[in-house]
Amino acid sequence: MIGQRGIYIKSDQEVAIMREAGRINALALAAVGQAIQPGVTTGELDAIAAEVIRKHSARPAFLGVPGAYPYPATTTISINDEMVHGIPGKRMLQEGDIVSVDCGTVYEGFVGDSAFTTGVGEVSTLAQRLMEVTEKALRIGIDKLRPGNRVGDVGAAIQQYVEGQGLYLTREYTGHGVGRAMWEGPQVPNYGIAGRGTVFRPGMVIALEPMVLVGTPRTRVLPDQWTVASADGSLTAHFEHSVAITRNGPLILTVP
Repeated sequence: MIGQRGIYIKSDQEVAIMREAGRINALALAAVGQAIQPGVTTGELDAIAAEVIRKHSARPAFLGVPGAYPYPATTTISINDEMVHGIPGKRMLQEGDIVSVDCGTVYEGFVGDSAFTTGVGEVSTLAQRLMEVTEKALRIGIDKLRPGNRVGDVGAAIQQYVEGQGLYLTREYTGHGVGRAMWEGPQVPNYGIAGRGTVFRPGMVIALEPMVLVGTPRTRVLPDQWTVASADGSLTAHFEHSVAITRNGPLILTVP
C-alpha cells in the first residue's frame, strides 16, 4: 500500500496502543499462516484474518482503502511473481507456490501493519533462498532503526545485503511511517545512501518492508489495478514489521 503524510511522534501511551494493534495483526497473520496449504483459496485465508481481527474488537485497515476502486479485502495475498497488493478471491494455492500475506489492523485508532512470505508445501531452492534473503534484509533494516540514524542508513544496509546476494529491490514501493494513518512520513526506501535523509527520533514508528525480486527491479500493475507483479514474471518476496524507534533501540510491535 502506498501513500505519504507528515511525520508524527508517538507518546509512550500511543506506542503501547500500537503494540496491541500489532499484536492483533500478528495473531491474524499467524492464523493465516497455519491455514496455508495446497487447495485452500486466497479468499478463505482472507476470511480467517478478518475473523481474528473482529474477535479482538479491531477492524481491518486495508478494507475500503481508496485506489482505482476501494480495496475489497482484509488482506493482500500475492503469489509467486505477484509482489504486493494481490486481491484475495477464488484462486487456489498450489504445491510449490510462495505466498506473501500483508495485513493491517486498526485498534483504538492506531494501525499495526505487517507481512510475511511462506512456501506452499515443498518449494524450489531458489524460492527458499529468496524468502530467507528477504526476511534477513528486514532484520538488517530493523537494526538500523535507532535514534540518530537516518533513512538512508536503513536503505543502504538493506540494499548492500540484497544486491550482494544477486537479487533486486523494487524502486517504486517503499516502507513508511505508520500511526493513526496507515501511511505517514517518512518514506523509507529499501535502497539509499548512508548518512542521508530524515533523522530517526524516539517515538517514530516505521513500517519497514523489503520487497525483493529475482529477475530485475522492475514491476508492473496487473489489470485488476491493485496487484503489483515483477515485470519479467520472476519470483518475488515481501516481509514487513511495524517498528517503534525508542531510546533503547528498535521495538518490533507486530509480534504476538
